[in-house]
Amino acid sequence: MKTVAVVCSKGGVGKTLLSLHLAAAWSVANQAAAVLDLDPQASAANWGDRREDAGDVAPLPVQTAAASRVAAEIKRFRAAGCSHLVIDTGGTLDIGARNAARVADLVLVPCRPSVVDMEAVASTLDLVRLAAPDVPALVVLNVVSQVEKGADEVEDAIRELGGDVCPVRIGRRVALARAIDEGLTICDAPTDERAAEEIDALHKYVCRRYKL
Repeated sequence: MKTVAVVCSKGGVGKTLLSLHLAAAWSVANQAAAVLDLDPQASAANWGDRREDAGDVAPLPVQTAAASRVAAEIKRFRAAGCSHLVIDTGGTLDIGARNAARVADLVLVPCRPSVVDMEAVASTLDLVRLAAPDVPALVVLNVVSQVEKGADEVEDAIRELGGDVCPVRIGRRVALARAIDEGLTICDAPTDERAAEEIDALHKYVCRRYKL
């Protein structure tokens, strides 16, 4: 089973949105994907409840768990035949974030193109290096507006910190958030072609680069 942990020390960077969309990309490709929700707000789990009423969509189970239960949940998902697990974490670098990083094949770090978010990335990369030094971390610039400037500067700053930045950027796409509100993802209902292309490109990149 391949596992991706989505971690950042700051809230509001789109961890749940990327977690659900990445897992859904595997699910619609007929992979047995699932999401483990460690965030106390349980946004991913609430989405899973809405998905039960969303009609004919690819299965994507979401399980909540306490941080101390990560290892046990990993075993359970593996025994159930899950091929890809995405772990959605909260907005703090707590034991959940550390435990998720330790069991992951890849840590995905969402970052909005701002100095404040870049500073959060720095602390997140430090945590990954300490908790899971052998696990690669990939920063994904998220909610990138076409009219805002600064994404290139933030990317350069992250690289100066020694961070690896994904070449695929996820734009500020209303369709992504709207799909989540309806218990869907853009993979289920590609109402915005550009948004669907960006998620598909991110999925293909992490699969190819990290053999996921």
